[in-house]
Amino acid sequence: MLPAMRTPRPMISRSLLLRVLTMCSVLWLAACDNLNLPNTGTGPSINTRDAVPVALLVPGGSADGQQNALAQSLENAARLAISDLDGVAIDLRIYNTTGTASGAQTAAIEAVDKGAKIILGPVFAESANAAGVAVASKGVNVLAFSNNPAIAGGNVFILGQTFDNTAERLVRYAEQNGKGQIFVVNGRSVAEEVARDAITRSVSGSGATLVGATAFDLSQQAVVAAVPNIVSQVKSSGADAVFFTSGNEGAMGFLAQLLPENGLSPTVTQYVGMARLDIPPQALAQPGLQGTWFALSDPALNNRFRARYTAAYGSEPIEIAGRAYDGIAAIGALVKQGDANALSKAALTRGSGFVGVDGIFRLRNDGTNQRGLAIAQIRNNKVVVIDPAPRSFGGAGF
Repeated sequence: MLPAMRTPRPMISRSLLLRVLTMCSVLWLAACDNLNLPNTGTGPSINTRDAVPVALLVPGGSADGQQNALAQSLENAARLAISDLDGVAIDLRIYNTTGTASGAQTAAIEAVDKGAKIILGPVFAESANAAGVAVASKGVNVLAFSNNPAIAGGNVFILGQTFDNTAERLVRYAEQNGKGQIFVVNGRSVAEEVARDAITRSVSGSGATLVGATAFDLSQQAVVAAVPNIVSQVKSSGADAVFFTSGNEGAMGFLAQLLPENGLSPTVTQYVGMARLDIPPQALAQPGLQGTWFALSDPALNNRFRARYTAAYGSEPIEIAGRAYDGIAAIGALVKQGDANALSKAALTRGSGFVGVDGIFRLRNDGTNQRGLAIAQIRNNKVVVIDPAPRSFGGAGF
């Protein structure tokens, strides 16, 4: 018997987000309004002969043990990155936000008043929004750990992997490999609808064709009831690839079991997941997921980071800790050039990008990012990389 599915609330709670952060590389932090700040901030000038003051805003300082653990993991990763810098001195200053927007606003103002030239963090979208607004008039840029493009722009850049980035990579690969007739299946939630829209945008900008889409409510009864209709629509559409926005922690585990049982075989119609379908690890043994494609960061680089982190701190990093490392790596690479304007918007958005714990990435003028992703397939209960992550922008995979 299938376990009961919980129907998500319209807004995702912070405690749930912290659990999801450790499980998924594709997630949606609570939505909020666009900053609508002018895109003219240049960033303060720096003296590259001295240690550059960098403020790290983390969700510590509250009674929430999960948030405090996340804060420590982010700080650890940032300090690990600093130890890897060659010829660059970073004065890392830690500010606890208690995981709230008001705490982030206060911390950002204090950090800049005390001389911070750039802000790294915070995690949650509403907190990043508040921090960005608070220091926009000072011309200080914010590299937030969120993956929510709604808060990107002006002086705020997001480091989290976005749905658009994932969708672009998967749609391009599907189209190039004869699976360009795409059907989208999504649950009715904010996160899954945003993922659906990202797929739609990616298809419209490619040689692929969107041949259909359908949605279902996020409850066990609704998923079961939706399966025959999904099968019928996919077959009648002529689709050769079905994109799923659900992860295994949601409806995908049910869909991967029920769809093949009802005649939609993954050996005939390619299953493509917007989420990391290898999480949790036991999902790899599910028959209905065999052959499924999904995107992931460069596994070799990520495994190397995790091993180094564990050796240094005696525990595994929380999933998004690598974003703190990436932020320091980008700052260090720019400062090393010896330019007083190394932390300006123009410098942060250089086309060649940076190399982080998950591979190459670059920041865009609109505050979002682009990351080099690999395409993986679940095969014989294992993850097999079938198209490696690109090592430079403009090459294969972009």
